[in-house]
Amino acid sequence: MKRIGLLSDTHCHIDEKIINFFKDCDELWHAGDIGNIETADKIAKYKPLKAVYGNIDGHEVRIVYPKIQSFTCENVKVLMTHIGGYPGKYEKGMKALIKNEKPDIFISGHSHILKVIYDKKNDLLHINPGAAGKSGLHKYQTVVRFVIEGKKIKDLEVFEKNRS
Repeated sequence: MKRIGLLSDTHCHIDEKIINFFKDCDELWHAGDIGNIETADKIAKYKPLKAVYGNIDGHEVRIVYPKIQSFTCENVKVLMTHIGGYPGKYEKGMKALIKNEKPDIFISGHSHILKVIYDKKNDLLHINPGAAGKSGLHKYQTVVRFVIEGKKIKDLEVFEKNRS
C-alpha cells in the first residue's frame, strides 16, 4: 500500500498547510509548473518526489524532471504530464500515448482546475489536482491525496485553501 500526495502548478510556492496535508503520504507526485529547482528540492526533502516539468519551468527543472513520466506504483500503471487535457479533450499526441501506454491513472496539471474523471473509453482515472501555488486565476489552492493498494485506487481526499 502506498499513500500518494498529488500536486501541480506550485509556481515557486509550497504552502506549509499543503505540506502538512501530505504528512502521512509515502511519496509525492508533481504534475508540472514547479516554478524553480529550489521548490522541487524543498518538496523532495520532505517526501520522495516524482515530477514532470511544465511550460513555465526553466532548464534547471527540465534537466532533472522529464516532460512525461510513465511508471508503476504497486500494480497501477501511471502516466503523468503537465499539459495533457482530460477525457474527451486530450491534448494532441496524448490520445495515442494513452492508447499505447494503457495507464490506469492519467495525471495532468496546467488548467489550475481540480478534476477527477473516470474515462470509460480508455478505462482510466484522470486526475488534475488543480493548482497548489498562489499564481494564476484560481481562487483556491488545491491538492489531492489517495491510496494505491495493489490494483485499487481508493480513499481520494481533496485539500482546498483560499489562496489569499
